[in-house]
Amino acid sequence: MIVLAALFFVPYILPESAQPVAVRTLIFAIMAVGWNLMSGFGGMFSFGHAVFFGVGAYTDAYLLTAFGVSPWLSMIIGAVLSAGVGLTIAYFCLRYKLAGSYFALATFAFAQMFYLLSQNLGFLNKTDGINVPLLPQESWAMLQFDQDSKLYFWIPLVILGLAMAATIYFAHSRAGQFAQAIRDDATAAESLGIKVMKYRLITVAMSCAITAVAGAYYSQYYLFVGPDQAFGIHVSTDAIIPAVIGGVGTIWGPLIGAAVVGPLSELIAHLLRNPPPFLEFLQGTSGLDVAVYAALLIVIVIFLPKGIYGTIRERMRK
Repeated sequence: MIVLAALFFVPYILPESAQPVAVRTLIFAIMAVGWNLMSGFGGMFSFGHAVFFGVGAYTDAYLLTAFGVSPWLSMIIGAVLSAGVGLTIAYFCLRYKLAGSYFALATFAFAQMFYLLSQNLGFLNKTDGINVPLLPQESWAMLQFDQDSKLYFWIPLVILGLAMAATIYFAHSRAGQFAQAIRDDATAAESLGIKVMKYRLITVAMSCAITAVAGAYYSQYYLFVGPDQAFGIHVSTDAIIPAVIGGVGTIWGPLIGAAVVGPLSELIAHLLRNPPPFLEFLQGTSGLDVAVYAALLIVIVIFLPKGIYGTIRERMRK
């Protein structure tokens, strides 16, 4: 938590133009922490976390625009709704013995279903999405401040701190220990009297709730949410990649992974837009930044198969 406290001073160091990247990195980190609970500690690989992010994002935007509900309350409502959706999906998947790649494919299918639903539901403005109205003055109640306000960084930092605290508590709690035992060997855990379904669903509920809060904050920061921003395939990968790069099933892995992945794509794009003289021939090449970004991620995965934090921890123990 000392690391998170140190991050409090980041807005004073970064140039104003870099704040959006920093905020986006924090949103990635919250999503990764949520995903890591289900897939890392719970052993249920999800490729559809966009569902839970999107439920949180749309809940916030809809309740605010339709009923004037404060985003602070919408975050809680979105977290509860998302947990309910996650529990329903997980219950039926686990009830019918979907595990491993089959569970991952099921979560992906639900994400696509929600994507299609959001494009066709009138009260969600279909493909147009929902625009959150910009207020003429700052408002704590409506979570809107001046464009350059440091609060836009500090609020998700606090949310991330709470998510990390919940993860640490869960990992060392009775429920968390049982969830990890089930992840390692569900049959053995069940033979010892551990209620497999119960503790898996607890893990899923926590994961979905945390991810939904990230979605709600996304809506408030960008003042817009649509089907692509809420339920697009890239949303699920935005949750997965930081956790994988940092170290799946570790407490600090998602945070470290987000710190690497968040700024990386922006740095690569900036470098290729303004390359040094010996790389000027690359300037203007379409899609090259994405290719370089993907190549760097592949290199990290190859040389650090358990993620940055996971690999370092393992080598230190040896």
